[in-house]
Amino acid sequence: MRENERGSALILSLLIVLAISVIGASLTVLSLTETYGSMNYRLMSQARYGAESAVHQAANFLLYTYAAPGTAGDPLAAYNLGTAPVSSGGGPIILSGMTGVASNYPVPAVNTQFAAATTGTLPSGNATITFTAAARLMAMRNISVYGQVSPVVIQTWELTGRGTTTGARNAEVEVTATLERQLLPTFSFALFATNGGCGALKFGGGGLVDSYDSGNMTLINGSPVTQQWGGNVGANGNLNEGGSGTVIYGSMSTPMTGVGNCSNGGVNAWTINGGAQVTGGLINLSQTMTFPPPSPPSPMPPTTTLGINKNTTCAQTGVAGCTPGNPTGLVLPPGTYPNVNLTSQGVIHLTAGVYTLNSISLSGGSGIVIDSGPVVFNIAGAGVQYPVDLTGGTLTTLNIDPSTFQIQYSGSSGIKLNGGTASAGLVYAPNAPVSFSGGSDWYGGVVASTVDDQGGTHIHNDRRVGSSFFTAGNFMLSSFSWKKF
Repeated sequence: MRENERGSALILSLLIVLAISVIGASLTVLSLTETYGSMNYRLMSQARYGAESAVHQAANFLLYTYAAPGTAGDPLAAYNLGTAPVSSGGGPIILSGMTGVASNYPVPAVNTQFAAATTGTLPSGNATITFTAAARLMAMRNISVYGQVSPVVIQTWELTGRGTTTGARNAEVEVTATLERQLLPTFSFALFATNGGCGALKFGGGGLVDSYDSGNMTLINGSPVTQQWGGNVGANGNLNEGGSGTVIYGSMSTPMTGVGNCSNGGVNAWTINGGAQVTGGLINLSQTMTFPPPSPPSPMPPTTTLGINKNTTCAQTGVAGCTPGNPTGLVLPPGTYPNVNLTSQGVIHLTAGVYTLNSISLSGGSGIVIDSGPVVFNIAGAGVQYPVDLTGGTLTTLNIDPSTFQIQYSGSSGIKLNGGTASAGLVYAPNAPVSFSGGSDWYGGVVASTVDDQGGTHIHNDRRVGSSFFTAGNFMLSSFSWKKF
């Protein structure tokens, strides 16, 4: 019997060796799989970083180097704006430095610049990542922006970046994003302060902000009935609000966060004391808001002085087209004026058109009456401390409609406003501090560097003008996606 078992140990040993070999081989394959998987992930990640770099390079070129169409060398007439994507010569508008993607931009030099700016390499350990990009023009509009003489071209681009790693194993990834610039309402807030510091907005003394609709309003004793909502305010910095009865019947929007004491080294959203309120709470903006300054007067007005009081005649002003007002004051036509100083109950009546002034000031119970609109003050402000100072008089606006009286100022000197029962206007001075006095009413909207209402003025946001005037917003990257090959 034992002779029949001779050699079985060898067979058993061989079977055990075979089993161990299979297990070892499986572990080796598993190890290689993990190694290749890790390597593939690393190579794919590196290629994706390269593709994202290409997208950012393309966005940087379009933001800071590229000039939008509208010049003699790149006329808008060369583009078909009625298609999506925008086309020229029958094909979509494409800027490209990417192999296999042909350029179709009407100005070859622009494509050459784009290709040079968006093609490059990145070192990553022992590997080198190459990247390149293409951009397709999806939409383009030529629009009028509030306060600007020349139209602004608004574009939407689809950006595609390609990243490639080469070596023992190649990897290729494409990343796609959308670069867009949208139109934003210029007066979407009752007040907006472009300053990013403490006290960009200051309220006190029982001041409030609410809203009304100048296109659909009810008058009681000649004043509009307002609503305790819609009085939204905003700033790139901090709101400082205090005093009993000081209320913002709306929200406060800012990129800042936090409530409490504000310091230059730690700007927060809201500093509050004394029972003041913001009924709509705080809204966090994803980024600071930019308002381009209005176009300054060209040519600049003179810096002499035109003084007008209740006894001044048209002949004394020397203004062509001046006529006596009915029943009082002078009717001044649109045109160019120096420093206009209204004193001693002097009154001027204004009609629709652009008034280019170096400055204007009211004192001694003087006044401005808007007979027809829109009346636009384009202020130069050369050599004066306050280019607009309405504190010593009154403003009477047609139908209490702020769109009929507009102040545009690109400089940084102060503007002083004074409210009244029929004082309505839009102030667009993104570089200038604006202050209110008089403790009365102001109907309309203000965009300024800072806004100070600590005298108890009641500011009434006209909800209608929020959809009437527009400015070009910031560029944004959106709609991000990616794929590998």
